[in-house]
Amino acid sequence: MGKVLKMTKKAGKMDMNAMRKLVNKTTGMNVAHDLTTDNPTIVKQWIPTGSRWLDSIIKRGELAGIPVGKITEIAGLSSSGKSFMAAQIAANAAKMGMTIVYFDAESAIDPDFLEKAGCDLEKTLYSQAVSVEKVLTNMETLMSEYPDEQFLFIWDSIAATPSEKDLEGDFNPQSSMAVKPRIFAKAFPKLTIPLANQQSTLVLINQLKTNISSNVAEMMTTPYIAPGGKAIGYFSSLRIWLTKRKAKASFETDQRGFRVGTEVKVKIQKSRFGSEGRECTFKILWGGEVGIKDEESWLTALRMSSSPRFKSGAWNKLTTKEGKEYKFQASTWLEKLKDPEFKKAVFDIMDEEIIMKYDSEGTTVPVDES
Repeated sequence: MGKVLKMTKKAGKMDMNAMRKLVNKTTGMNVAHDLTTDNPTIVKQWIPTGSRWLDSIIKRGELAGIPVGKITEIAGLSSSGKSFMAAQIAANAAKMGMTIVYFDAESAIDPDFLEKAGCDLEKTLYSQAVSVEKVLTNMETLMSEYPDEQFLFIWDSIAATPSEKDLEGDFNPQSSMAVKPRIFAKAFPKLTIPLANQQSTLVLINQLKTNISSNVAEMMTTPYIAPGGKAIGYFSSLRIWLTKRKAKASFETDQRGFRVGTEVKVKIQKSRFGSEGRECTFKILWGGEVGIKDEESWLTALRMSSSPRFKSGAWNKLTTKEGKEYKFQASTWLEKLKDPEFKKAVFDIMDEEIIMKYDSEGTTVPVDES
């Protein structure tokens, strides 16, 4: 009988590059990465929301925004400023060189409104959201056909977008019950990796609804729910919920007394960046000016901080790191911000109290409920 030859492998280090190439070849796409140099799970870019206070509470220890390459949900009550906030995000994303694709299910987007928010209409692809299936297919197709393009997809809103079964059936809600959640459960896993690899972003606009439950304790602790099923919550890296403040003083009015804006309370409902549960407030304008009235919220943030360099009162006192003191009344706040040294001192305190202090202590600046 002949000798049986044993195949032996020389001892040595595994060739990780060769292994990654093999996995990518087998998969048919680039899925294996070197985590030391090319980690697709790390957020490399953030789109400013238009509110510096909100950007300060999204990620632990860092000034952030909407994470690029991820799925974000912005949900809110009716007239809480969801679409206005989305337009502000779109304008900021366009400045970063991203291509904006806006899916509108409510046929409520006014071109003038987008332009006032800072969007370039010539660089914005507007599409009516005919059905859930078609919106998802269009996103997948655009990323496949334009692999070098960095997209910001805004879907306004997923709650108002019907499924194909909704369109084909009658008006009986029982005939298409739970269809959309099942579609989302299948679609979002397909989109997550392409979004990350292409560094494109999906912002879902959703509507908060009153939680009607037989469990009274649940209704008290969770007064609102976001429709669409559990897949939205699971695959969203960031969930921002907006609720309107009820105080009369929270409304912004023009010279004739008409409402042109409202103050909203913002809560980080979910975050994969270590900031879940944090809150802030700011005003959103929709009449005349459009967007977030950011600067006024900075004074609110300072008043809620515990910084020894800021004292609140009829006359507020702010001290720079160098020891220079500023005394001012709330009515002169916006005028004071025109001083670069004063503005820098404001940002220094906000960064210390909202970003760095939370990062080191795990505490947050509370929101006044009055």
